[in-house]
Amino acid sequence: MLRRQNLGGLDCVVTGADDGPVVVLLHGYGASGDDLVPLAREVEAGPLRWVFPAAPLALASGYGDGRAWWEIDLAALEAALSAGVARDRSTEVPPGLASARAQVLALLDALPDALGPRAVRPVLGGFSQGAMLACDVALRSPRALAGLALLSGTLLAAHEWTPLMPARRGLDVFVSHGTHDPLLPFDQAERLCAELRAAGVAIDWAPFSGAHEIPPLVLARLEAFLARVTACAVAALV
Repeated sequence: MLRRQNLGGLDCVVTGADDGPVVVLLHGYGASGDDLVPLAREVEAGPLRWVFPAAPLALASGYGDGRAWWEIDLAALEAALSAGVARDRSTEVPPGLASARAQVLALLDALPDALGPRAVRPVLGGFSQGAMLACDVALRSPRALAGLALLSGTLLAAHEWTPLMPARRGLDVFVSHGTHDPLLPFDQAERLCAELRAAGVAIDWAPFSGAHEIPPLVLARLEAFLARVTACAVAALV
């Protein structure tokens, strides 16, 4: 059953099992709040409940009902794409990142009252900009998570993120990335994995031959990851 619910100030689609472990997925820049909802049908990882929040920023009319967690420099992005230059964003701290993080933390705070005790330790993840935000939330907050799923994201704010990584030692993290991604360089995803792994984070790395996307290979790997980490989260509650 699918319903729309405001959680922590964000409009969300909530669907899936009535009392299953919770997975929160954040969409990418320019997508609608419903963009990732089909994953709830495509990923068969047990009786999960899925929460898909819509980002707070509505974009210009050219994006239809597209939304964003923070604004990006489109001119710089288009120039880099035209030049065939992959942008290394590892030194960037987007101006809207802190505000977006606060909104996702408010959502996570609201989950237990709204969805029950199994929402205390959710899986958090996202695609592209949503993956960057999910990683930032996980690193800057001590909140208990069953796992972290980063689909085609990248390394941001390395000077801030890297010192925070050891505090997440033992966390299960799924990372996927296309080897031909024109928007976010593959080597930066590899670098993010290497730095997390060096800090003691448990990495499930799923590279694929493709672009900025979520192909069937990634869905299959994500399905296995979610089944494993949510089973562990449920067992911890018993």
